[in-house]
Amino acid sequence: MKVTVLFSTQEGTTETIAEKAAGDIAKRLIGTDAAVEVVHIKEFNIDSLPKRSPNDPVLFVLTTYIDGGPADDAAWFGSWLEDARFDFRVSKDSLSKLRFSVLGVGDSAYGENWCLFPRNVDTYVSEMAGVHIAKSVFADVGVSNGPSDLDAALADWTSACIKSLLAMQNGMGYTADGSSTEESAAAVVDEFEVLDEEYVTSDEEAEDGFDGVIGDGSDAGGEVMDLEDLGAFASAGLKAARKAKEEDAAAAAAEDGNLVIRKKGAASAGAGNHTREMITPNLRKNLEKQGYKLIGSHSGVKLCRWTKSQMRNNGGCYKHTFYGIESHRCMETTPSLACANKCTFCWRHQTNPVGVEWRWKADLPKDIVEGALEKHRAMIKQMRGVPGVTPERFQEGMDVAHCALSLVGEPIMYPYINEFVDLLHEKSISSFLVTNAQFPELIRTLKPITQLYISVDAGTKESLKKIDRPLFSDFWERYNACLDEIAKKEQRTVFRLTLVKGFNVDELKNYANLVRRGKPDFVEVKGVTFCGYTGNNPLTMANVPFHEEVVDFVKMLAEEISDEYEISCEHAHTCSLLISHKKFKINGTWHTWIDYPKFHSLVRSGAHFTSMDYLAPTPEWAVFGDNRKGFDPNMTRVYRNKAKYEGDPEGYKEKIRDAKLAAAAAEKAAVAAAAEL
Repeated sequence: MKVTVLFSTQEGTTETIAEKAAGDIAKRLIGTDAAVEVVHIKEFNIDSLPKRSPNDPVLFVLTTYIDGGPADDAAWFGSWLEDARFDFRVSKDSLSKLRFSVLGVGDSAYGENWCLFPRNVDTYVSEMAGVHIAKSVFADVGVSNGPSDLDAALADWTSACIKSLLAMQNGMGYTADGSSTEESAAAVVDEFEVLDEEYVTSDEEAEDGFDGVIGDGSDAGGEVMDLEDLGAFASAGLKAARKAKEEDAAAAAAEDGNLVIRKKGAASAGAGNHTREMITPNLRKNLEKQGYKLIGSHSGVKLCRWTKSQMRNNGGCYKHTFYGIESHRCMETTPSLACANKCTFCWRHQTNPVGVEWRWKADLPKDIVEGALEKHRAMIKQMRGVPGVTPERFQEGMDVAHCALSLVGEPIMYPYINEFVDLLHEKSISSFLVTNAQFPELIRTLKPITQLYISVDAGTKESLKKIDRPLFSDFWERYNACLDEIAKKEQRTVFRLTLVKGFNVDELKNYANLVRRGKPDFVEVKGVTFCGYTGNNPLTMANVPFHEEVVDFVKMLAEEISDEYEISCEHAHTCSLLISHKKFKINGTWHTWIDYPKFHSLVRSGAHFTSMDYLAPTPEWAVFGDNRKGFDPNMTRVYRNKAKYEGDPEGYKEKIRDAKLAAAAAEKAAVAAAAEL
């Protein structure tokens, strides 16, 4: 047995408490084979919790910080646990192997936020089937109680933990029929371990009446699961795993071949017989409030600001500058609102569902395409009569020519993504698909599309985990496997880098190595867009780089890979630049634009083709170094604030820079003031 006392601390108090508790426990376990360790939570491998042996309990000693949240050193753990509790990918028994108890420390003067973080940890672990070895205790260190209350709470909690640990050392007890719990559970655990290696259990046990609480539910709150009840819990988890295996067997035998692979880390190869809809009523209400037009049970479409801008001839998006799309004829949609990441810079505020495989009802691709076109055109109709929208431009907007599969979520997860793309191409609609680099097997089987993007958000494993907050435990291996698959593609491929100050701008050489590995045709670099403050988004305006900073980064990156790549285009309005492979610079002229009619002709022919077969020359105004900085001279630029372009533009930039720095300093001061309170 190995007992881990896991602590978080802001000022060192809980570290002292953890060491005292560990010392008391170690004294009582002398003479046994138990080992006791004290570990700082920021040095603990959180991903190991679901696989931790039942013989190695974890005792949490946690403090409370600002607004009842975690101390700085436990922020990542809190985020990880909350995501795990509420993500679709996580089964209700994902922590069933974990034996634990929580000692929370806080001041009751903070009212409802008193010990909020330790209480949440206790609740979430319990709801994911973690088994208490002792009832969790929350100590009040307020002025009216002082150290005496904490000492008493610590003594009671430590004593209860020691009692259970000694019981675990001496055997698990006996079941109602008199057989040893250890013996009766052994066969069940063995089978469960085998199944758990291949199958992910989800909500099936709840559907069968199992809600994660053992017993008749008469105990108030159902917080503590007796060790004698472990067999019942293991049985419930085993039942769900067996059911998953049976579903796969049935799907494999089905004549239509819609095999649903439920093995860990694999995406579905077909829609299977899933009946649960991805969009719940509450989620539907939330997404519609944000302006999404929802299609069926898992798809959506939304009108891009650049579509409206070019409808009025006021400028196009960076894709217009880099690749020659007509922004007013572009439909932004997705056949899957679900994603396998919860990126810090997600402009959708992480309101979309998440998952590592397709586990929902799958709508037919024809219905999604037709539904998206119908709802997109309905939004375009609202532009009729808007100043600047000519009848000709309006009619062009109704005739969709491009589809940006980048609205939200992970489009490639949709089981019929190839059929979906085929339908677009049949309608002469080009396809720009963005994937978040977590599904290499789906990239491998993806049919040729107009342009395939892969989000390369970080250059190291640590920063990728920090920025993208991926759901897969093997996210880094998947990330690199996706780069390898991109390198094999013969049609146009793009690395998309989003620069976030304070997160990933210092990883230049790592990015260069990834480019060499993935061999993309293009590398897009864009400064992050600030989307407002939310409770689960740590970004502020201080994380948003200026265009000049993005240009400097791109110049240095281009220098690192100058043997094969060069800066080609710029779209200053969105802080975006394009690095292109030199093969697209033909006789001194860049050819980053796309010959769309030629692409559709090649697709319909069924012949083999590459990215060099449907290129077109890039206009001078789009080329990096041109003083128009990517703005189409055939359009009319509208300045929302003329002051920045009149009088002293550099002074205006300095004023904005100072305002941003002042806002960041004020925010930092507010945090410090709250900490002092």
